Amino acid sequence: MSASSAALIPRTVLLGSPKRWQPTLSPDGTRIAYLAPNEGDALQIWVCTLGQSDDRCVSAERRSIQIYEWAWDSNTILYRRDNEGDENLHLCAIDLETGNARDLTPWQGVRCHDTMTAAKRLGEILAALNVRDRRMMDVWRIDLRTGAATLEVENPGDVAWWIADDELVVRACYGFTPQGGCEVRVRSDASAPWRTLLKTSPDEEAWPLSFSKDGRELFLKSSVGRDTMCAVAMDIESRREREIAAMDGFDAEEMLIHPVRRELDAVAFAPARRKWVVSNIALRADFEALARADDGDLGVVSRDLADSKWIVAFTSPHRPIRYHVWDRESKASMFLFSHLPELETYELAEARPIKYRARDGMEIHGYLTIPRGVDPRNLPLVLNPHVGPWTRNYWEFDDSAQLLANRGYAVLQPNFRGSTGYGRKHLRAGYRQYGLAMQDDLTDAVKWAVDERIADPGRVAIFGGSYGGYAALAGAAFTPDLYKCAIDLCGFSNLLTKLKSARPIAGIRAIWNSRIGNPDDPADNELLAKASPLFAADKIKIPMLIAHGANDAFVIEAESEQIVAAIEERRVSDLCAVSRRGPRLRSPREHSGFPCARGAIPRRASGRSLRTDEQRAHRGFLGDREGNRQISFARSRTSGRAA
Repeated sequence: MSASSAALIPRTVLLGSPKRWQPTLSPDGTRIAYLAPNEGDALQIWVCTLGQSDDRCVSAERRSIQIYEWAWDSNTILYRRDNEGDENLHLCAIDLETGNARDLTPWQGVRCHDTMTAAKRLGEILAALNVRDRRMMDVWRIDLRTGAATLEVENPGDVAWWIADDELVVRACYGFTPQGGCEVRVRSDASAPWRTLLKTSPDEEAWPLSFSKDGRELFLKSSVGRDTMCAVAMDIESRREREIAAMDGFDAEEMLIHPVRRELDAVAFAPARRKWVVSNIALRADFEALARADDGDLGVVSRDLADSKWIVAFTSPHRPIRYHVWDRESKASMFLFSHLPELETYELAEARPIKYRARDGMEIHGYLTIPRGVDPRNLPLVLNPHVGPWTRNYWEFDDSAQLLANRGYAVLQPNFRGSTGYGRKHLRAGYRQYGLAMQDDLTDAVKWAVDERIADPGRVAIFGGSYGGYAALAGAAFTPDLYKCAIDLCGFSNLLTKLKSARPIAGIRAIWNSRIGNPDDPADNELLAKASPLFAADKIKIPMLIAHGANDAFVIEAESEQIVAAIEERRVSDLCAVSRRGPRLRSPREHSGFPCARGAIPRRASGRSLRTDEQRAHRGFLGDREGNRQISFARSRTSGRAA
């Protein structure tokens, strides 16, 4: 293999905090808010006047802010923050005139799951909170001026989320049935009784997203009676359904609904790259012009109240996200910024869509990233299964894939069975297949890459987080001769304990029971145990890197501790384990100080040479291969999960 001709990109550049990220327009269209790091490298909210350079930081949180939105008064910004990574997100508000910031949900241990707003109700919002019962989300009405909170709707116990109409009245909800299906309920007004609009089997899905302006129709993504999710509108009285957008073989992804007009304007699909079906004729000229403006995949990030200005994002795997302001009247685009401008000076690797046949004939789609400037033959390969598993990979910028490709590795990211986006059949094929057919799809991905002579079979690694971390453990335990090393970030090792310890969410256990297995049903115990890497830890013989966030609420730290103990007891593998306080890796200090999950790969998968500091980090992390095996389960005060 020839070395990559691309310049070596510093980890601090690739894995650093975005310089500016997630811009949004104020409802009146005069200002822009965005996230950017402060001096302590924590992402904060910044605001500037559109077209001017009067940027100022308006928040002062110790930890990074990830979620924020404008209130309809254009003077208040709402955001969420947790306490030391406990993932109990509090809802806070910043008054841009006074600079005052308030916690609108100050209850200890309470989590804000979602918010609902309406342009007609400038001074109030609805928030889904678990104040009354930590296991479920009720709806509370909050006065933005006084902070007063009033219980609006009680959760009967099975509702996962709520939908309000144009008057900010909660009139729809979504929940799970005991059989693992879903149920959508509606009501005519705030005093009317709830009634079932539709109920699905465990194999079908129907997700309510918004009411129409007049409140008579409900927009949904639905696979009821069809294989793929399509965009529909359903009359809540007659239950008549009209299909708005669909694509054979692929699910509807993003649905662009204007929050004031309450019309479904466009629907995105992702067969390989994103494709928009524009249902609003008035917007077709905008989408056509934007498609010519940039060769990346288009996303509409934010729109003002008048719908005269948009913020759009163009994404691609081989460059940072680029944001523009789009003026609909002049059909002109003004570049705002790139989220990692330092990367614009480097040549990044291309990612191409791929597909292969699994051993049972099922077609699997995915993405392959090849190091720039090399012959794509007999390369060291990193298999990178995604999180979830009920999500998918997209054609988009991925810092981990780019870091590995820049160091000389091909990166393969399959959308194995059980992934979303490819219809009911593809999703259903993953039911109760943890460690079985789902894992076989990953093994078959490696076989495909070897058969295509892309990958050297003697230099293959597996690396993933959350479900991908589980898959990395399963790969090491169930196919011990396939990989040369494995990296698990916050993965689970024992399905029995994982399912029992997970944070309860209304009705979600029924989904887990039907799609994974029921840990309380003796008939499923053998299935779950067989799929758990913990019980095959004695088969692990390759170097392992295991990392976990100490405060992770969704996959508790014990899931890593127990397999670390099992491997250490048997001393069958070189192992390094790291625990960090908090649930996620959110700063470049945490990423690069991770002494490089990517640093565990080079010696066994052997890509291009590393910089001296990466070699030093790798040696210090895994120790001397010729000396004694070592394990370190270190704790630090930084946050720690990569999900």
